[in-house]
Parts: sequence; structure tokens; C-alpha cells
Amino acid sequence: MQKKLPLNPGEMLGMMGGGQLGRMFAIEAAYMGYHVTVLEPGELPPAAEVSLKHIAEPYLSDTGLTRLAQETSAVSTEFENVPAEALNRLAQDAFVAPPGSAVAVAQDRNDEKQFIEQQAHVPVAPHCHIRSVEDIEKADEKLFPAILKTARLGYDGKGQVLVDNRQALREAFDELKGVDCILEKRLELFKEVSVIVARSHDGQTATFPVCENKHRNGILAVTVMPARVSDEVSAKARQYATQIVDALHYVGVLCVEFFVLKDGSLVANEMAPRPHNSGHATIDACWSNQFEQQLRCMTGQPLADTTQHSPAVMLNLLGDIWFDGENRREPDWSAVLAVPGAKLHLYGKAQARKARKMGHITCVGKTIEEAMQRAKACAKILDLPEPQ
Repeated sequence: MQKKLPLNPGEMLGMMGGGQLGRMFAIEAAYMGYHVTVLEPGELPPAAEVSLKHIAEPYLSDTGLTRLAQETSAVSTEFENVPAEALNRLAQDAFVAPPGSAVAVAQDRNDEKQFIEQQAHVPVAPHCHIRSVEDIEKADEKLFPAILKTARLGYDGKGQVLVDNRQALREAFDELKGVDCILEKRLELFKEVSVIVARSHDGQTATFPVCENKHRNGILAVTVMPARVSDEVSAKARQYATQIVDALHYVGVLCVEFFVLKDGSLVANEMAPRPHNSGHATIDACWSNQFEQQLRCMTGQPLADTTQHSPAVMLNLLGDIWFDGENRREPDWSAVLAVPGAKLHLYGKAQARKARKMGHITCVGKTIEEAMQRAKACAKILDLPEPQ
């Protein structure tokens, strides 16, 4: 039987997924006096290292789900591909935020685009569903040049192929093994931005300042917060994110990624039903952070103040910086920590691998310019491309 909200400090909370997002959640929960049990297959994942308990079972394990439901009062997720079915099963005995129904929408790009456009009334890029060779032949010529994406399981640029014409689309569909896909028109972009939005069980919402994001090889590399966009664009992005969480009847933290087009208009790209890499600057730059909001949502506590107190630039740290060619090396952390305003966050992953997210650095300052200069200093120390 579910406990009545709010859940006060001292309660045991469940986390589906044991990666760095679960780790940062567990740390935040400990600050506020809650305990965390992580369900994640494998030995000592990053979140388990800082949590009270670890259930080393697959996400759909009957044993694991039964135990998690029995031992916790509320459950959240840190991984968008945790099966929605698992969340629905947990909801029979514990409060689950976000609900499985919302996570299911975010797990399929075709469902996601349709929901954002038709239910939340937020614009998206022109697109069509690609399930077969017949769909390829019927695709509107106006969609090219385009990008073909797998409908499910793609992230950090995986499962995506650029296509300039119908023949390239045929070849890309074959390359992706003929799985369910979505074809999206490539638009002329000015910037990519994102919004972290929280929604409580009673429908209250709060958004953090808009983040400006730059990617390399499909992986987030730099986030500038607040985004260097007009007040009108910023307000519209926060409004659209709120429309989406309301339409989903969402409870929890959601990230919505947007494209800012060259004409100043906004289109929603995709959403992640969890805290997000682009929201990490909230830890050091705002009065609250995305993980505290996740905690407050799942325990039925009031939402926190999302005001930003310091401009910030976040650098994503991939495993590549642990290597000089094929030779492993330890980055010069002492030099990084000597940079004023630099805050180092490492995720406790046992092994560095190229393209693997290992941590981040947030540089704060009195101005965006000062924060950027500090980020450039850190990037130079770590042999990263200079942020702009």
C-alpha cells in the first residue's frame, strides 16, 4: 500500500538505474536525510557506491522489482530506457515519479513527436514515420535533407544517419537493420537549447533557466547557463516545456531539448524523462538543482527555488582525456582545481573509455564572460577544444 504524501526525511527511496544521474540523486537525497536503494544489474555501479542498498537485478526481474517495491516508499528513474512496464509494476505498491505512461511516450521518437505536437501543442520539425520500404517511397521530397533516427534506444548520436535524398534514405534504413525509424527534416539552426522542468504531484511546475548546448560527435560537450538567447526565446522555451509536462500529467523532472531556428522560432527536438546532462550546472549555479527537484517531486514536497545565482559554463568530461593516444594518463586535476570558480564532479566509474561520460566541470563567475574564461582555462589544461 502506498504511503501518503509528503514523504518525510528518513524514508527509503528507490532509484531505477545506477549511473551517474542516480549517483547525484543519491548524494542529494543524503543531504536531505533520505535513504536510497538502487536497482541496477552489475556490481557496484556509480549510484550504488553512495546509496544505502543495491539490488543487483535486471530491470524486469520479478525478484528485484518485488524487493524494491517492498523496501521503498517512492521510486524514480535515472535512465530513459528503463522499461515502462517495470515502472507500472512498481506503481502498484509505491509512488512512482515519473509515471510509466509518460516514460513510454519518451521512449519512442514517433510517439514523442506526435504527443508534443498534437497533445502539448508545441511545434516540432517536419517528420514522418519510416517502418518499411513503402514508407521510404512515400516520404515527402520536401523533408530532404533529413536525418533518419531509430525510433527507440538511440542516445548521444547513436542510431542516427544523415540523408540527403531518397537513395541515401534507402541505404540508411538498411544500415539501421530496418527497425522502426523516424525521418526528420534538417533545419537551419541558430542554437540548441534545453529546459529542465519539474512538476509536482499536485500540478505545480518550475523551470530552471534555459541552457545553451553544444555537441561534438552527437554527445553534449559544453553547456552555457543561462543561454545566450533573447528574453522572448527564453520565455517561450520555458512555456513550451511547461505545456509538455502538463499534457503528460507528469510528476518529476523532465528535460526538453529545443532547436532555435535562424528566424528566432523554436521547435522541440526531444525530451528525456529524468534529469539531464545539460542541467548539471544547476548544482553549482542555482539555489536548487535538478536532483533536489527530482527528490521533492517523488516525495511530494514543495518545489524548490530555481533562481540562478551565478552564470556558469559546464564542460562534459569524456574518457578520451584519460588517454594520450593509446596510453592511459591521469588528467591534471590539481591544475584544474587551481582555476577560480571551477567545480569538479567525477562519477566514480571504474574504467575510463573513449566517449564514455566520466564527469563534468562547472565554471561559475560573476558574468558569463568570466565563467567562459575559466572554462577555457580548464579546457586548455585537459586538451579539450576551446568552448565558445
